[in-house]
Amino acid sequence: VQKTYLHYLSKKWGAAHTYSNLFRRIEFKIGVMLRQAREAAGLTQEIVAKELQTTKSAISRLESHAENVRLSTLRKYAQAIGKSLHIQID
Repeated sequence: VQKTYLHYLSKKWGAAHTYSNLFRRIEFKIGVMLRQAREAAGLTQEIVAKELQTTKSAISRLESHAENVRLSTLRKYAQAIGKSLHIQID
């Protein structure tokens, strides 16, 4: 399945897209989704950090570079902003 998906991506965007590039795009999208959800909830990074007992800079890093983030961290973040986490594979 992965090989087929990478073949699809290389046809769509060119051979320059590797696993690394694909994961960077996914990480970026997750970070953007987290930031947008927080902002839509009317919360600051400081408020979310306090709820999660961490620092504002940790929240900023999560929203900017969501690499190697655990599902449990995403769930806690979602709860901190009054949301729930749903994962879907289409």
